[in-house]
Amino acid sequence: MLTYKAPIADIKFLLEDVLGYYQHYEKYPEFEEATPDLVDAIMQECAKFSENELLPLNQSGDKEGCTFNDGEVKTPKGFKEAYQQYVEGGWPSLSHGLEYGGQGLPSSLGMIKSEMMGTANWSWAMYPGLSHGAMNTIDVHGTEEQKQLYLTKLTEGTWTGTMCLTEPQCGTDLGQVKTKAVPNGDGTYAISGTKIFISAGEHDMTDNIVHIVLARLPDAPAGTKGISLFIVPKMDVDSEGNILGPNNVNCGSIEDKMGIKASVTAVLNFDNAKGVLIGPENKGLECMFTFMNTARVGTALQGVCASELSYQNALTYAKERLSMRSLSGVKQPDKVADPIIVHPDVRKMLLTQKAFTEGGRAMIYYASKLVDVIETSKDEKERKRADYRLGFITPILKAFLTEVGSESANLGVQVFGGHGFIKEWGMEQIVRDTRISTLYEGTTGIQALDLLGRKILLSRGKSLKSFTMEILGFCKDKSMLSSNPHKRQMNKFIWPLSKAVANWQQYTLRLMLKAKKDRDMVGSASVDYLMYSGYITMGYFWAQMAQAAYEKLAGEVENRDFYRAKIKTAEFYFERILPRIKGHAATMMADPKSLMQLDEELLSFL
Repeated sequence: MLTYKAPIADIKFLLEDVLGYYQHYEKYPEFEEATPDLVDAIMQECAKFSENELLPLNQSGDKEGCTFNDGEVKTPKGFKEAYQQYVEGGWPSLSHGLEYGGQGLPSSLGMIKSEMMGTANWSWAMYPGLSHGAMNTIDVHGTEEQKQLYLTKLTEGTWTGTMCLTEPQCGTDLGQVKTKAVPNGDGTYAISGTKIFISAGEHDMTDNIVHIVLARLPDAPAGTKGISLFIVPKMDVDSEGNILGPNNVNCGSIEDKMGIKASVTAVLNFDNAKGVLIGPENKGLECMFTFMNTARVGTALQGVCASELSYQNALTYAKERLSMRSLSGVKQPDKVADPIIVHPDVRKMLLTQKAFTEGGRAMIYYASKLVDVIETSKDEKERKRADYRLGFITPILKAFLTEVGSESANLGVQVFGGHGFIKEWGMEQIVRDTRISTLYEGTTGIQALDLLGRKILLSRGKSLKSFTMEILGFCKDKSMLSSNPHKRQMNKFIWPLSKAVANWQQYTLRLMLKAKKDRDMVGSASVDYLMYSGYITMGYFWAQMAQAAYEKLAGEVENRDFYRAKIKTAEFYFERILPRIKGHAATMMADPKSLMQLDEELLSFL
């Protein structure tokens, strides 16, 4: 019973009025075809495919799940057929290079496609989604021969891809990887080992699956310094891409999971499977980060997708469900009760969902512009600046947006009340499907350590300074010094945002000083610091959206209510959501002693 309509109006608002996508595209000759008319046509077609083909398979796929039989996996009814439509529609090649069969459109446009398809059916979208990361890794680190063979097939969608990192004895700690790669003497390697938690690791949607695998060469250094990266196809192929036969890559089992049941999570056994090295020896982890950062931004998108789907359905239900009367007086006297949307608590839940959805979308689309620059710009300094900025905000995007996306999904269940707990409505499925997003591609705790430990402490705060200067530059430009009325109206956003950013800088400095004396300070503060950073970052984008809405309302524009709603949602965010930073500030600055002083033997007296 889930419903979904692609939020094209909101997407166009971001592209045209907030983030300046078309001016951005005009800077690069490669994107000359990404005109407003073409982008609009692509969005309309993507919306149709997502709403009409993928959404109907969402709940049925969850109910049926994937089946495993003697190493073979069958996806739910309709999944394979939908994938064939996806390929026939040219969707896999949308934002990939012309030289390998792509359409050469911007990666940021591919993110819009991914959002629509992911919201309609996240489990299905994971199959082509994993391919994009493999494609990016091969494109950046592969040889021309590897690109011609593998990238062409992945671009056209006849093959899919995965990344194979985790093993039974190690999760995030990849220094423990044991998979071996032994030279065959002909430029290939025999790959042996077991990989677990491999999304889309085995399925019936394509004839071949290209695995990007971390493994160790003989006599490689211990730890992360001795890991190399390999391309290992499920089926052995010749230089023309013709399938020769099985390649000793076998699916040992698939996981019985809490959610995303229609997406395969496989255990893969490599038994002297033939692979080729990609990138330099013992530099596999560095090469894999190309894949991992792509995957992390894609995972951040899941939080937005879940929030959008839950919000749309909760909003419809709240308008229709009758229960009790409004505290401020009867609103619909001709009915037995008022719709629950009149109740302040329900409004708070819905507005929280709306704020997280639209604010998160703005954050993702901002990051997508940076990806465009990294992939396309001929200016090395510009590329490095964009890469530096993306590296800083990626852990915030991945962890913060999945945490608030999970919160939003739970709020949707709450709006439905008891009906939200019943499977037929689909709301509980969104919660189950979304829960994994805070775990894979690095848990919230891992992302938080990356942000505070690596991005902040190792750079001595330079990465934060760069981003906060951007925010403060926006605040100064939109300050009350201007005589324009709508700029004066912006003060209710600018002043609290400026204050929050100043405190962000001060707290960071204090944490850096505390961490010098006690390294546990980093671990105890990191998650609160990340959430603190996330709320301020989202506040920055809500301020930008409010500014754009004021500017539109100052002229002649249709659908004025759309822009008024943006401003009112921004007001809600700043009054009801942004103050959460105060609690996070208090806990992140607290001494870690209370966390560490209790001996582990005293944690339980059973």
